[in-house]
Amino acid sequence: MYGRKVKLRFLFVVIILITLILTTFLILKSLEENVVYFQSPSEIKSLTEIDKSKIRVGGMVKKNSISINSNEVNFIITDFKNEINVSYSGAVPNLFAEGKGVVAEGFLKDRNFFSATKILAKHDENYMPPEVKEALGEK
Repeated sequence: MYGRKVKLRFLFVVIILITLILTTFLILKSLEENVVYFQSPSEIKSLTEIDKSKIRVGGMVKKNSISINSNEVNFIITDFKNEINVSYSGAVPNLFAEGKGVVAEGFLKDRNFFSATKILAKHDENYMPPEVKEALGEK
């Protein structure tokens, strides 16, 4: 019914479509693991069930909430509506400070307490490392 040329063109188009779909799927699947998703304290307060899997909580470090005991750092993450207490053992990043953005990765104990295993300090687009700032002579 169809000639050999038409069958070859159809097969070629089908192979290209399958290749594009597979490539798109693989790219999206690999990006899924590298994208950082976090929940705010308000989202955690509204959870119906506490999951024991690792999650990330993001927000601002509340003013006057950081307390450092021997090798443990306790602080409060807020989204200016709700708050969650965070406990972390280890060294904190240089950009970690009160009133700054932070993402804590770890396990939720209850709706008010979070045990962090990793702290990621966030900065704005105007951040410049101290060494570069000194080299440029800025303050």
